[in-house]
Amino acid sequence: MALLEVRDVTKKFGELVANDRVSFTVDAGTIVGLIGPNGAGKTTLFNCVSGLYPVTAGRIFFDGAEVTGLPSYRIARMGAVRTFQVVRPLKDMTVFDNVLVGAFLHGAGGAQAREAAESCIELCGLAEYADKSAGGLPIGGKKRLELARALATRPKLLMLDEVMAGLTSTEVKAALELIRHIREKGITLLIVEHVMEAIMPIADKVVVLDGGIKIAEGPPDRIIDDERVISAYLGAKFSRRLQAKREERTNA
Repeated sequence: MALLEVRDVTKKFGELVANDRVSFTVDAGTIVGLIGPNGAGKTTLFNCVSGLYPVTAGRIFFDGAEVTGLPSYRIARMGAVRTFQVVRPLKDMTVFDNVLVGAFLHGAGGAQAREAAESCIELCGLAEYADKSAGGLPIGGKKRLELARALATRPKLLMLDEVMAGLTSTEVKAALELIRHIREKGITLLIVEHVMEAIMPIADKVVVLDGGIKIAEGPPDRIIDDERVISAYLGAKFSRRLQAKREERTNA
């Protein structure tokens, strides 16, 4: 069952077409990767889905209701929450208070909100930093903080915009485990990611944009062999590397 449906969405900035009649669905309980080269329109599409940008044309449906044109706070209250590529913590507040802000989205009482914040901080590995200033966290910590704050809103759909960008290989592995754990909790994920070797093994489906146009959609195994995707983005060498890793996992 589709939790999110993007139907023929077009977004223009004057004469510039950032998204051109893009359509895809995200089924409940799945992880969907949204990939493409720089300037492909991925973050613009995120902004349209989350209500930050109004669409020029097309329609967006979430959890059975049309959300086209709704402001971002209403979409968030319905359960579609996103993080940002450039992390934006409330730097003068503690880590705990940052996450508590997210927990208050649905008007939860003080005790309930604090419990939710503590749970999300623990899940994201931030317990030792709970009383520290958010502005003092390293980039990896700030990424986890942004994720914890989004989780505290109790989302049905969590949209992550390059959550692994700028992380070390060890931090990427930890982030992947966390994403898998989030999905196990019943949360659906839509992820914009440039670390392809990270997103391909965990995604149930991948949507590929190029120049604002959807050029492919399907399971990762099919996407890495798609000639249009290889030409536009992956490159044959990258595709062969992913194929080799897939065979290693199969033979293990």
